Amino acid sequence: MPNHFPLHGLTTATHTPFHSDGSLNLAVVEAQASHLLNHGVGAAFIGGTTGESHSLTIQERLALAERWTDVVQGSPLRVVVHVGANCLSDARTLAAHAAGRGAAAIAALAPSYFKPRSLDLLIECCADTAAAAPETPFYFYDIPVLTGVAFSMPDFLAQAPERIPTLAGLKFTNPDLMAYQQCLHTGEGRWDLPFGVDEHLLGALAMGARGAVGSGFNFAAPIYQRMLAAFDRGDLAVARLEQFRGVRLVQLLAGYGYMGAAKTLMNMLGVPVGPARLPHANLSPEQTALLHTGLESLGFFDWIS
Repeated sequence: MPNHFPLHGLTTATHTPFHSDGSLNLAVVEAQASHLLNHGVGAAFIGGTTGESHSLTIQERLALAERWTDVVQGSPLRVVVHVGANCLSDARTLAAHAAGRGAAAIAALAPSYFKPRSLDLLIECCADTAAAAPETPFYFYDIPVLTGVAFSMPDFLAQAPERIPTLAGLKFTNPDLMAYQQCLHTGEGRWDLPFGVDEHLLGALAMGARGAVGSGFNFAAPIYQRMLAAFDRGDLAVARLEQFRGVRLVQLLAGYGYMGAAKTLMNMLGVPVGPARLPHANLSPEQTALLHTGLESLGFFDWIS
């Protein structure tokens, strides 16, 4: 794949920033990018699940991509634009726009309302989207727990390249480590397979993962950077400690509704990404105070210092 740089290390699935009234607040993107760079993150995955893509209009998604690609110019931070949509015409528009803006790569979820009923149809949908950006690396974003589309990813990698010449790999957001290991060995290891489930990352590293895409890297990148470093030097005790910190953090946030709690945490850290959009719930002032207390009890603010 020409001009393709694998998504090794940490790629952060970023939040889409909103004003308090729920409108897009693109001025915050600069603070988000600076925050990621300060924590050694190599790429931003924008407009995906964490970015509330299905709650954005296509005009908002185009504006978000424009802002991110403007902000990262001249920096080492790369941008991967999620372009998937239930309407494939919208997906093609987003893909062509991202390519024109110089995105490092594009990615797409499966259509999830009218679902492809076979692997062949899924590949056809991906090929249709990827063809709109014929010089840009394409990742299929596999997240069956949310899309309800669950086909064999080793089979996808075996069959898709003939129809998707820009295929770079998968964003593998699935805790099935057996399937993940099979993907790593498909095509003699040619595919880039960033792993997408933060709380299972250490297991994926043991299988052979070299990179990860996750929402937790917005606020907990130091935890995961230490885990990667510990794994690389063979210190599994430290790697397990850091992974469990990540697990406890996810558990705490999920108790309040993960999206609203995660955005509240970013606001606490001085990156004002604002509220989540419906149908996600946001935290009340009382819940925000309880969350802060819970984070202090975990030791979170020490973990990221």
